[in-house]
Amino acid sequence: MLNRWLFTQIDNSALVVFRIIFGLLLALQAFSDVALGWVRRSLIAPQETFNFIGFEFLQPLPGDGMIYYYLIMGLFGLLVMVGYKYRFSIIAFTIMWSGVYLMQKTSYNNHYYLLMLLGIIMTFLPANRYASIDAWKNPKLRAISMPRWVWLVIVLQLWIVYTYASVAKLYLGWFDGSFFNILLRSKQHYWMVGEFLQEKWVHTTMAWFGFLFDLTTIPLFLNRKTRIPAFIAAIFFHLFNSFIFHIGIFPYLSLAFALFFFSSEKINKNILRGKKKFYTGNEIKVPAYRNLIVVVLGIWFILQIGLPLRHWFFKDDVLWTEEGHRLSWRMMLRAKSGRSTFKVVERGTRDTIIVQKTDYLTPKQNRAINSKPDLIWQFAQRLKREYAKKGKDVQVFADARVSVNGQGYHPFTDPKVDLANEPWYHFKHNDWILPSQFE
Repeated sequence: MLNRWLFTQIDNSALVVFRIIFGLLLALQAFSDVALGWVRRSLIAPQETFNFIGFEFLQPLPGDGMIYYYLIMGLFGLLVMVGYKYRFSIIAFTIMWSGVYLMQKTSYNNHYYLLMLLGIIMTFLPANRYASIDAWKNPKLRAISMPRWVWLVIVLQLWIVYTYASVAKLYLGWFDGSFFNILLRSKQHYWMVGEFLQEKWVHTTMAWFGFLFDLTTIPLFLNRKTRIPAFIAAIFFHLFNSFIFHIGIFPYLSLAFALFFFSSEKINKNILRGKKKFYTGNEIKVPAYRNLIVVVLGIWFILQIGLPLRHWFFKDDVLWTEEGHRLSWRMMLRAKSGRSTFKVVERGTRDTIIVQKTDYLTPKQNRAINSKPDLIWQFAQRLKREYAKKGKDVQVFADARVSVNGQGYHPFTDPKVDLANEPWYHFKHNDWILPSQFE
């Protein structure tokens, strides 16, 4: 039964077309990050980036090095698109992208995480077996089919992403539209739709549509009768997000995933123009490394299901503490703002220095640090290191207040705790984060 489910051969037209689109989007992401100045603002301008804790060894290249880094990534994306040295190209892009992802989290976005996961997944998929330079140069590589597990991996990964994204929205601040009320204030200047986006009923409608879309989109795509309406809804949803929120390639990547739900025969006929023979053999080909595939897939999906659940094992609400927020598909859920003051006290003295954060941080880092506890802790560690270079042993205290979805500002950190000498706990609550008081 398992062999039939995983290793039955099916037509690979969807995977072939997806690889071409995926590679193009990878290149566009890298090149646009350079052209629009994101690389310079996020990786070159900061004195120091906020890494994922434990990855401090990953630092931006000096000078304009990160611009060349991104241009090379874009080149690898183009090589993925045309299928030239595909395996090397997708591995290289994925390693480079993962390095950047772990190198800075001021501009954190769940979509960046998804792109890293897709790079890992695509590394193991036979996506270059047709319409590729690799298959043209080596006809023995050419194939018109793929094992069904390839399709399953893509669909299950998407289902996990969308399901967790919908479940995370199950709180009052989402359904009453208060999040969108804050988020869309900055869109008042938009041509034609700016004033429209300020209407309360629009906020409530967007909240419910977003929740229902995430919850139902994969089941509706899997059902032949509802597939076309689901695709129309997806086009509206993703293009709307692209226009309003400017989230790069990801709306178009999400639409590209629809290839895996439509008839492979129609994809072969209408997109590949019938140049590729359509596979109908339904053979079961069990490879010698069958058990390895099963084990790897099992471990992968245990991690993908387990990571987004970890915040339930932490004290307090993740909307407040942020502990367990990342890697959990908690996408565009809440508007948080904060205020923070850092004090440095040299041990053995009463000398107190009020830190001017703008001396150390970019404007975006300054905004992020006010409500993100891991960034607050990392900044305290940075101050400790800098004063240690001057031969001073210091304590660092942070007094932060945070507002969630426009509610009042409440104390966020314990101002009496020396954060410079506190450890960071990955797998339990950090007690210097004060209890939540928001509704």
